[in-house]
Amino acid sequence: MNSLTIRLPDEIDKRLNQLSKRTHRTKTFYVREAILSYLEDLEDTYDALKALKEPGQNYSIAEVVRDLNLTEEELKDIGMGD
Repeated sequence: MNSLTIRLPDEIDKRLNQLSKRTHRTKTFYVREAILSYLEDLEDTYDALKALKEPGQNYSIAEVVRDLNLTEEELKDIGMGD
């Protein structure tokens, strides 16, 4: 495992210390969780942007309904039926 040194503004460090004491978890735990969460969100964003740039197949609503064998009841459940 690697280590990383970061500088935090006093207010963030204070909040992190308070949370750590209140929950009996380490500051390292919360920093690691925050980084993981941010990375996952960022990766999802880049994946979505990449998908938008790539040409893909378009489907009509009728094709989707047919291919998924949706019933009138199911269409009503998702707000698409009469």
